[in-house]
Amino acid sequence: MARPTKYAAIICAVLSVVALIGIIVGLLAESPIVVLIAMAPSVAYEVYRTEGETTRWASWALAGVLVVEFFLIAFNISIDLGGFLGSSTQEVAGYQIPLGDLRVVGPALIAVCALILMARTRGVYTRWLAVNIILSALALTYVLDPGVFTELLRQGAQEGLDSLE
Repeated sequence: MARPTKYAAIICAVLSVVALIGIIVGLLAESPIVVLIAMAPSVAYEVYRTEGETTRWASWALAGVLVVEFFLIAFNISIDLGGFLGSSTQEVAGYQIPLGDLRVVGPALIAVCALILMARTRGVYTRWLAVNIILSALALTYVLDPGVFTELLRQGAQEGLDSLE
């Protein structure tokens, strides 16, 4: 059964404001925890709203990565995933994810899960929340490692140009 939408627009608007404030404060304070905490309500509501098999899987994966990311950052745990796998990138759902410190890979996985949600749903509120999550993941990536953020933007721009040809 479809989730009720009576208050969904109001809830999504409030969550957008929370995410935006978290992004701004997180960027100014250079605090990834602030960005994560502000992103969490959008992720939680996304998990609640999704109903399809693929979207439910993507939203729960998103929530799981968010929790792991929180612990990695909060306890300053650094794991070099690229060195462990012997590669600098990995393809996930058709997207190239740069590998390195697991704390920096997490936001890229979060963004990929949100992109899957956008592509696989017809729900306007699910898409709205996915945009909140993608923007938060980009801000989180920038706070954690501006160099990786620049590389992701370069890859995204290149894929965009390739799709226009």
